[in-house]
Amino acid sequence: MDLPIIYHSDYVAPLPAGHRFPMAKFCKLYELLLTDQIAHSNQFHTPQRPSPELIELVHTPNYVQAYCDGTLDYKAQRRIGLPWSPALVKRTCVAVGGTILTAQMALSQGLACNTAGGTHHAFPSYGSGFCIFNDLAIASRVLQKLGLVQKILIVDLDVHQGDGTAFIFSDDASVFTFSMHCEVNFPGTKQKSDLDVPLPVGMEDDAYLQTLAEYLPDLLSEIRPDLVFYDAGVDTHIGDRLGKLALTDTGLFRREMQVLHTCVSAGYPVACVIGGGYADDMQSLVWRHSLIHRAASEVYRQYGL
Repeated sequence: MDLPIIYHSDYVAPLPAGHRFPMAKFCKLYELLLTDQIAHSNQFHTPQRPSPELIELVHTPNYVQAYCDGTLDYKAQRRIGLPWSPALVKRTCVAVGGTILTAQMALSQGLACNTAGGTHHAFPSYGSGFCIFNDLAIASRVLQKLGLVQKILIVDLDVHQGDGTAFIFSDDASVFTFSMHCEVNFPGTKQKSDLDVPLPVGMEDDAYLQTLAEYLPDLLSEIRPDLVFYDAGVDTHIGDRLGKLALTDTGLFRREMQVLHTCVSAGYPVACVIGGGYADDMQSLVWRHSLIHRAASEVYRQYGL
């Protein structure tokens, strides 16, 4: 068996010309993984669109309906930052389905990667910061509801705090939220994760990886989760226009290997999502997003999963 990777052609929805969200990256990531022979076509699994009932395990029925029907008011749409379209609704829902499938395959195979996901700024009744529905939270709830897992650890290494996820699980001991993010960055108002590690602007590879090593192994042994969700945002890169940290490509790859080794060697299954990344150079950005799949392929082989 090979590393399961989740992709759907609906991961891309048209946006107006010049929009700052790099929507094309999802399709280009899929193409790069094939071109560089990191994955072959049989490794890709196609998710389904989840029912509104599953999305409503986290989000309020009014918000889910208003978003899906296109009746969300202007202010709420502006907060999301993505102009509404039927194609974007489909993309949003299918990407949530992708993270659910990634989690299910991680449980059965030990490790799996989505080629989208990480919409951690979405709150129960509104979206924010390019995030509409919170895929990590929904997938956590779905797996718990199916009785597949009880305890979950969310490791969020996107450069921005996973504020929506922190808020959703703030009173829930069954899901532990760990966010390591740039202190002076969006969102302006931070929520309280179970563990927040705010980082100074300009932090470089070695200091970053050392900080991560101080927390992750202990967290695993304390929580002993049935599943780890890993948000591998690459907006921690020095070239990211929304980032403010200073990781290199090498640093990012070391981070992915470190997270996956630490979890998999201790016997914890990991479901990976790609998180944020906002570089002007699309080719460099897609390369960075591919690092989690490259690392996961290596770890998958190493541990004979």
